[in-house]
Amino acid sequence: MTAMRITLGQLYPDLMCTYGDRGNVETILHRCGWRGIAADVIQLRLADRIRPGELDLIVIGSGGEAQQAMIASDLAEIKGPGIREAVEQGAAALAVGTGYELFGRFCQLGDGPVLPGVGLFDAWTVRRHAALGGHYGTITEARADRAIGEVLVRWGDTLLVGFENHGGGTYLGPTAQPLGEVIYGHGNCGDGFEGALLGSAVGTHLRGPCLPKNPQLADFLIGAALARRYGEAQLRPLPDGLEQAAHLAAILRARRAVRRPESRLARAVLRRPAPGRAPRHHVARGRLRRGQGQRADGPAMGDAGGGSTERDLRSGTD
Repeated sequence: MTAMRITLGQLYPDLMCTYGDRGNVETILHRCGWRGIAADVIQLRLADRIRPGELDLIVIGSGGEAQQAMIASDLAEIKGPGIREAVEQGAAALAVGTGYELFGRFCQLGDGPVLPGVGLFDAWTVRRHAALGGHYGTITEARADRAIGEVLVRWGDTLLVGFENHGGGTYLGPTAQPLGEVIYGHGNCGDGFEGALLGSAVGTHLRGPCLPKNPQLADFLIGAALARRYGEAQLRPLPDGLEQAAHLAAILRARRAVRRPESRLARAVLRRPAPGRAPRHHVARGRLRRGQGQRADGPAMGDAGGGSTERDLRSGTD
């Protein structure tokens, strides 16, 4: 029997890799390899065009604001049409951090320029200030202007975990579907939701990188890539002992953060709505894709005690 093979396109590996984003690519490669699935990586840099029929999975990491400004036009004009066509054909995608912001319609850098986006997600990002140097005078100054810390997101039957560090807010338009519901942290713009989901394309602020400690999300992307190439996919379950330990450690860090006296004040400040925009308090539950991330060998990670964990994180209790 011929081994299955997928092709992954990694966008700007030399520029968009601030938060160990190569780890997301390595996770895909290892989880494929452990199952006997071959995975090829095509690195796409400035001026490289995307051939939609060639790629099964597209990955872009996060970079500083200077790097984001450097790639914006190339991403929107040179690569954008191929990205949109590939996703429309069923390709999977993972866009993280400032890469996620540029997969939306545009990114407004405070009083600075408006960066064009790919337009894959009906979303846009607005920052109060532009910090193209990537530096603040003090940690206190940075925290006053940015959402920084652990974030937990309810995605179907699974808790996704990660680290967020972003300024301003990402706002979803009427046709956009959020990736999931924020259990702890800031998320898109403090409206209770995180990320965006379109078909098998995922946009998120979960950094760190996010896939090593969220194996269900990694398998969702792999499964979608295989289905795009072969029409169907059944992934053999993996033990995931180390992955579960990293996942649990992130949840415990969030629980410790909830107990800090300043955490409630920080949440209140970060949840302010954007000027001229009503907060998104309610989204139809049916818009959140249910059942994603279900482990083939048992309950989804995060289910055990998940209800009490979410209640503790929401209420700020131990």
